[in-house]
Formats: sequence, C-alpha cells, structure tokens
Amino acid sequence: MAFDTTAKSFRKSSFLCFVSSTEPGPFPGIVDVFGAGGGLLEYRASLLAGKGFAVMALAYYNYDDLPKSIESLHLEYFEEAVNCLLSHPQVKGPGVGLLGISKGGDLCLSMASFLKGITAAVIINGSVANVGGALHYKGETLPPVGVNPKRVKVTSEGFADILDVLNSPLEGPDQKSFIPVERAESAFLFLVGQDDHNWKSEFYASEASKRLQAHGKERPQIICYPGAGHYIEPPYFPMCLASMHTLVGRPVIWGGEPRAHAMAQVDAWKQLQAFFHKHLGGKELG
Repeated sequence: MAFDTTAKSFRKSSFLCFVSSTEPGPFPGIVDVFGAGGGLLEYRASLLAGKGFAVMALAYYNYDDLPKSIESLHLEYFEEAVNCLLSHPQVKGPGVGLLGISKGGDLCLSMASFLKGITAAVIINGSVANVGGALHYKGETLPPVGVNPKRVKVTSEGFADILDVLNSPLEGPDQKSFIPVERAESAFLFLVGQDDHNWKSEFYASEASKRLQAHGKERPQIICYPGAGHYIEPPYFPMCLASMHTLVGRPVIWGGEPRAHAMAQVDAWKQLQAFFHKHLGGKELG
C-alpha cells in the first residue's frame, strides 16, 4: 500500500488516502470515519487499500486545527472530503462508499442522507440518531439526542455501563435527532454486535430499516453477531472490553464475549468488503 495526499481542494492535514501500490487503478473509493475518540486513525484504511480500495482515513475533530469537540459539526466539511476523494485520479466513481463505526456510524448515516455522491455505506454499531452535538448542513440542524446520566449503571469492576443513557429518538423532542435516512440514495449494510453496551445498535439498525422501507427505499442488509461487543475491528485485533469514553469522561464497558467477538470481526471484515465490491465495483485483491 501507499498513501497519497496530493488532492488540492481539501486540507491535507486532516486525512490520509491509501491506495494499492501493487495493482493499477482506479479503485473504488471509501471514506473511513471513526468514533468519538477523535484524531486521525489510519490502520483500517491501510488494510482496506490492500483489498482493492482507495480509502480516505478522515479526521473530523481533536486533531491538528480541527474542532476540539463534537458539540457543533458541519457536514460541509464531510462533503468536501467526499468531493476530494471523488476527484482523486485513483478513484473510479461515480460514487464512493462510507465506512463508519460508533459515532462515525451516525456521521456516515448523515452523510448518506444529506450528501450527493454516496453509493454504499457500512455502519458498524452506529446510531440512527445524531449523538453528542449539533450537526449542521445548509441551514438545517440535527440536534443531539438527549441523555440521562441517572441511567448509568456501574459494574462490579467499577466500570460504567452506559447502554441505557441515551433517550429514544422515537419519542418527544428527541425525534428531531433522528437522521433522515429516507433521503439517502445509497445501499446500506449494518453490522451489529448484539452485546454492544455503548448503545442499542440492533434497535437503531432496525429503526433505520423501518424508516427506509416506509419511504419506499430498499431494505438494508443487517448482520447481527451474538456475543459481539461495540468495537468490531478488523480480524485478530484484541477485543476492547473497557476503556475511557471521551464523551462520558470515565471508563466504560463495551460488551462482548472474547470468542464470539473475535469470530464476528473475521466475518464482518469479509462482509463489508463483499458489500463494497458489489456496490462500488472493482475487484478483490489477495
């Protein structure tokens, strides 16, 4: 693999683009977005580049000159990233894919719902509601879904269990935080850990599916993994049972049973590649 930041229309410091150095392009393009930890994480993008994709690892806060929090984000920034990737000579188009986990998952849902040029989106344990801060785009604002800290539980080890902290986006004023997925023109794949303790990922995937179908859109693909926790990483990455949560400000449990989680990571990696190749074209490498 090699990385390239030669595109001129987008701030170079906020992304890395990875493409195969052993095969001729152009390749299907993917924007890779991580969660609320922030920063620029490139390991998943570099691994996918070896599988026949051109991948932009995109930072959106807590990195370089980007915002220091997610209290207020603007989709125009993500739109510029999509357009930058589409203009890259190694990207085949006419659209790109999105890959998001956790907070990155709801951002990818919002990108697919509001932006042009999105053909396929893979959401790993994402939310169907906007989480953490307001999201703005061309005069529209998605407020964050409400939280109730009183619903935090504490495990016997002293970790926070935040599974029930977020309000339902189906009730009251929190309905305004529901991402308008019915506007999307892309295909969707939801990868769900059924022991996710960050939030109710299976419920969110189901509600996104209901909303899409209610508006005449194609039913998304949903793959559920019993015993898998929140952080479904590439294969053979160790399961993260608990760690500091940036937004909560204390260590939380992420869920997952080691064997089941490991097996889920192997299968999810295959599934997301197959999905992107199906909807974006290209050929599988290696």
